Amino acid sequence: MNKQNISKLTLFLMGLQNRFTENNLIFKGIYVTFTTGLKEFRGVGSLDEDKIKYNFNGRTQTYDIASLFEKIADDAQSYETLSLIYKERGTDILISADNKNVKMTNTEVKDVEEEVSISTNTTSKAVHSLGETSTLLNRDYYIKVGKADALLKEIGIMSKEGKIKNDKIRKYNQIDHYVELLEGILDKLPKNETINILDCGCGKSYLTFVLNYYLTEVKKKKCHFIGLDYSEGVIEASKKMAKNLGYRNMEFHALDINDYVPDKKIHVVISLHACDTATDMALALGIRVNSDVIIAVPCCHRELLNSYNYEPFKGILKHGIFKARMADILTDGMRSLLLEAKGYEVSVVEYISPLETPKNLMIRAIKTKEENDKAMDEYMKLMSSLNVYPALYAYLNRY
Repeated sequence: MNKQNISKLTLFLMGLQNRFTENNLIFKGIYVTFTTGLKEFRGVGSLDEDKIKYNFNGRTQTYDIASLFEKIADDAQSYETLSLIYKERGTDILISADNKNVKMTNTEVKDVEEEVSISTNTTSKAVHSLGETSTLLNRDYYIKVGKADALLKEIGIMSKEGKIKNDKIRKYNQIDHYVELLEGILDKLPKNETINILDCGCGKSYLTFVLNYYLTEVKKKKCHFIGLDYSEGVIEASKKMAKNLGYRNMEFHALDINDYVPDKKIHVVISLHACDTATDMALALGIRVNSDVIIAVPCCHRELLNSYNYEPFKGILKHGIFKARMADILTDGMRSLLLEAKGYEVSVVEYISPLETPKNLMIRAIKTKEENDKAMDEYMKLMSSLNVYPALYAYLNRY
């Protein structure tokens, strides 16, 4: 290859070097093909900690990224053409070079199973055992079969053959709707910095893996995920899944939410189905660290059930079922009001159909201003009227 085009190639490789340096957590590999006449010579590079292990012509050596690209540019002088694919999660960058031209193109990754078809029985009718809420929906999914196959298989929604499992259609619809509900909110986050997302009581982190996939590979946002759970077992399971998927922008800690001290700016706090006052711990942490966004899908509500009373409703609340349902509403309603008092704009939406579960609300809070004194006064009056001292208020005053 001539010197002029070697110089152009070097400039393109410098761009890839900067890309790697800025975010090597989404790097997947480098695939190089040199040709001379009809002969091809291939090189493959993979990440080994912060270096690249590169095999070329049967010999494997370890390089830093700058040294590797210097070697590739030097080797290119001995061949007629070069094809280099730099693979990231969700993106392939192709550099093609010969004696006439050097060009670089970005292409969205198309998995081998992009054209996977879902069985007619699955798409055309509800699976009888799951009922009407369990059909695949007639819409453009955010988490697409084909592109997201590796993720869907790892979290158990897709079979090895590339089909959504009949008994997981409900779950597939739920995770996709979850992404839909967060789409507009996440677009409001800072665009030129790494978005740090804290999942409190993460469990096996299925939805966090889904969000990681969507933000990284679809929205092309630089992000980092932190999962907290007191169970060492589920933390180890999450670490294993992250390793299997190659999601290196994740960390998991077996830790009580109240003991967590962030070492970086937290942009988003998520709490999904954390039991009873664990949701309040997560909300309190989000408020304390001044998180830009707080998302909660509360689970069971026990705290206020046996403590609240309201004399005007005495004749109604004597019925246990009414008192329990009212406790659910008061718990989440007061959580939402206290978030407003702390400067958040709050919306409460139905996360999934009540036919699936009665615990189906999502609280979405976006930090928009300083504290709201009017909302705080209203909250204090409610505490007095209902004779309650909610856990969220207690956690905030403890720290």
